[in-house]
Amino acid sequence: MTMRPDDHRRKWDKNEYEKLAAERLLNQVAPKEEEPIQRENLKRRDYKVDLDSKLGKSVVINKNTPTSQSGGYYCNVCDCVVKDSINFLDHINGKKHQRNLGMSMKVERSTVDQVKERFQQNKKKMEEKQKDYELERRLREAKEEEDRYKEHRKEKRKERKRKAEDTDFEAGGMPDDMAAIMGFSGFGGSKKNS
Repeated sequence: MTMRPDDHRRKWDKNEYEKLAAERLLNQVAPKEEEPIQRENLKRRDYKVDLDSKLGKSVVINKNTPTSQSGGYYCNVCDCVVKDSINFLDHINGKKHQRNLGMSMKVERSTVDQVKERFQQNKKKMEEKQKDYELERRLREAKEEEDRYKEHRKEKRKERKRKAEDTDFEAGGMPDDMAAIMGFSGFGGSKKNS
């Protein structure tokens, strides 16, 4: 090693650094093997996500507005604000949010019995929907039938009323007997002999 005045490069003492590295290795204690945090498996939400409450609303935000009331969707678990509904859904289904809830992203594997049970439940639901549909269809048909019947009766009443008015108009508005008693026999328009 030369110690020239124009040599501006840094010089390292390798022996000194080797000694420091050896001391650090001796002082370094083996890291404790911490037990991994046991988290629950991912499970279904038991609440409905409210996305429609802020739809079409205007909110005035100033510097003093708390983050929970500022524009967008507030997640009280993660204490963050998400600006739109799609990103909010992505957030609540995401890894960070699920970890804050104490869940891992692993899903419990279903057994064959659980799958069969789920099929039975879905089959029952479909049968109930079919019954509801049948009931709705029958109610709709009954209402249509009732409406047709009402319309038919209304037409008959109108027809009877029209016929009654026509006979009254032809007779001059009075029955024939009454017209004969009063001396009205007609004005020559009809060929009735009374």
